Amino acid sequence: MQEPLTRTQSRLEFITLLSDLWDWRAEAPAGKMAGLLKKTTGLVGLAVSKNPQERLRILYSKILASLQTMPPDAAYRKYTEQLVSERFHLLKTEPDVEKLEQKINGGQIEEVIFQAECELALSRKMAQWKPWEPLVEEAPPNQWKWPI
Repeated sequence: MQEPLTRTQSRLEFITLLSDLWDWRAEAPAGKMAGLLKKTTGLVGLAVSKNPQERLRILYSKILASLQTMPPDAAYRKYTEQLVSERFHLLKTEPDVEKLEQKINGGQIEEVIFQAECELALSRKMAQWKPWEPLVEEAPPNQWKWPI
């Protein structure tokens, strides 16, 4: 029977586990990004992206194209287009993934990719739903009053 771990041993195992998650390099080969190479996101079900900038570039381009099908004065289009355009500009101007994560301030780059995938799906649904069109019938008079 194995003896239970002491608090110090548990902490050492935890620190070892954390350090195993990251591959620290003093120098990267010429032409490669120096520094930290991420092995895992630390988030269940979210794998490390091999080429996050390219993936985001494609997603942002598709989102912007999807938004073009909506009227220019539609609220969803205006605000989503503004946000995606800002992030797309950051993506084009910042080659370092870590700095890009900090500038976007939306979590890890893989989380930003997931957000962009969800936004693309939503933009396509919004184009189908057409929420900018008038209601089919008049809304009930007490719809926005609470309590009734």
